[in-house]
Amino acid sequence: MAGRWPWERKQSVRQQALQRARLLLGVGERAAREEIIAAHRRLVAVVHPDRGGTNEQMHEANAARDLLLAELPPDVPSDTTP
Repeated sequence: MAGRWPWERKQSVRQQALQRARLLLGVGERAAREEIIAAHRRLVAVVHPDRGGTNEQMHEANAARDLLLAELPPDVPSDTTP
């Protein structure tokens, strides 16, 4: 069993990256395009090198945004309000 419980599933590397990106931007699994972009803007306002952040933090913020936007289905409407 390799020290794991049978009901524990191991996440793929992609799923781990998505989870980390969501945590970094502070968005949920069902975040819409506008929510992801707004969260990225808020984060960049804090981690931008001109504001005391680092290039590495900027790259990580941009990569998180790009990854989450790439995961959105192409037919997601821009306004998800019912």
